[in-house]
Amino acid sequence: MRVMAQMGMVMNLDKCIGCHTCSVTCKQAWTNRSGVEYVWFNNVETRPGQGYPRTYEDQDKWKGGWEIGRNGRLRLRTGSRLKRLLTIFSNPVQPSINDYYEPWTYDYDTLLDAPLQEHTPVAQPRSLLTDQPMKIEWSANWDDNLGGAPELTQDDPVLRRLSDEVKKQFEQTSMFYLPRICEHCINPSCAASCPSGAIYKRAEDGIVLVDQDRCRGWRACVTGCPYKKVYFNHRTGKAEKCTFCFPRVEVGIPTVCSETCVGRLRYIGIVLYDADRVLEAASTPDPKDLYEAQRSLLLDPHDPRVVDAAAKAGIPRDWIDAAQRSPIYALINGYEVALPLHPEYRTMPMVWYIPPLSPVVDALTQTGHDGENAGNLFGAIEALRIPVEYLAELFTAGDADRVTGVLRKLGAMRSYMRDLNLGRPPQESIAAAVGMTGDQVRDMHRLLAVAKYDERYVIPTAHAEQGPSQEELDTGCSLDYDGGPGMGGWGPFGETSGGVTPIAVENFHMLARRQGSDTARVNLLNWDGKGQPEGLFPPKPESES
Repeated sequence: MRVMAQMGMVMNLDKCIGCHTCSVTCKQAWTNRSGVEYVWFNNVETRPGQGYPRTYEDQDKWKGGWEIGRNGRLRLRTGSRLKRLLTIFSNPVQPSINDYYEPWTYDYDTLLDAPLQEHTPVAQPRSLLTDQPMKIEWSANWDDNLGGAPELTQDDPVLRRLSDEVKKQFEQTSMFYLPRICEHCINPSCAASCPSGAIYKRAEDGIVLVDQDRCRGWRACVTGCPYKKVYFNHRTGKAEKCTFCFPRVEVGIPTVCSETCVGRLRYIGIVLYDADRVLEAASTPDPKDLYEAQRSLLLDPHDPRVVDAAAKAGIPRDWIDAAQRSPIYALINGYEVALPLHPEYRTMPMVWYIPPLSPVVDALTQTGHDGENAGNLFGAIEALRIPVEYLAELFTAGDADRVTGVLRKLGAMRSYMRDLNLGRPPQESIAAAVGMTGDQVRDMHRLLAVAKYDERYVIPTAHAEQGPSQEELDTGCSLDYDGGPGMGGWGPFGETSGGVTPIAVENFHMLARRQGSDTARVNLLNWDGKGQPEGLFPPKPESES
């Protein structure tokens, strides 16, 4: 058992109102720059719908994530190493700007500086890519609040897999919102796809990042990510993605999207997992079993054997304490109400979701029934206006029974807590009907409904003394083993393709000089793409000036 720590997030979709505050604040913090105008590290999708970029869930088209090969071994959907090498200079299997949207602005000077006149001046939209007038036809939020529109649902890859009978239900559907960020997967296919080894998974907390110094702009990571949460900066020629706001997380502050969330629907915490079993879990033959396989990876932080193994692995004691108080572990393995997004991609995602229940209560109330009565709720769950089959295609690879079980627990919590709030004696039979006790229902209600800041965000601070030993170590994906499908280490794909990269003495001294140097490193993220970035080339001798 090799214990590692992983930062994770759970979102309660019952609370999301689609206000997009998370998207806007993330945009202002991370991608409010030239070259990434179309990039949204966080976006909120209306379901059913096409998503962003359009139809990103159609892996027959985009070839993202992992699959089981003929020999029963895990491999990237993009094909063998030889195939990826042959297409390294021309990779057509990735979204174009039309699948995202062409970003635009307006000629605001025309509006602000126009003289007094009879008619109100107007400004035509202009492309931020070509600076030419354009017609706006799509954006990251184009299908907002249009979950039941036939024009959009016919292109929904998830809905396409369901039967015609389920599709007909969406004619009278109640939509729901699905906020998305990078999944910071335990087994990231983007890292395994990168020819230059620029994408790596941090050993201390599992956050997946892009090393801007190593990135060569191959864009294989864009294809390899099944969630299409890696983007290309056309100004710098580098890949960029959600960073899980690691500068904030390292000091114990939640991500910007979580901090500013109006509905308080996000939970952040640390979980411990067995890194030695990642390959076994990701290779589970039946996609419907992947949910349980990933849950089995997560270790009980209260188990003395796990605590001892974590301490021997160098995980600090305060991190183990944080794992024991983690709302993520409680929602995933304690109450078992959180589900992963598309586990069939086999990346072991670590952003999980609590499916929405709200419409069933309104539907029952409108028919004259008691919408929060346990008997009525349990009987109506399978008749949700949001078909359970659709939720199952999103969260359990099609296993509708798992989703029904979660919705029954959420319904039981509402009925049980209503009796308490009205001063009635609690009905323990309601909790027992979903395999829980009354205490567990009350604890789950506190966490989901009234939890305070420190309960929703249990984030241990980084240990500065571990920095030198962690930097540039244990990078790559979880399947970087000898002969595995990953691309970390030395090999024909670049300086870090193949096996494990040895830490040479020369590298150690170079790193030490870089950390102790007074010379500022070139940061292309702050470069506007014009002229020559400061520090890229050595200064000219005074005789040549």
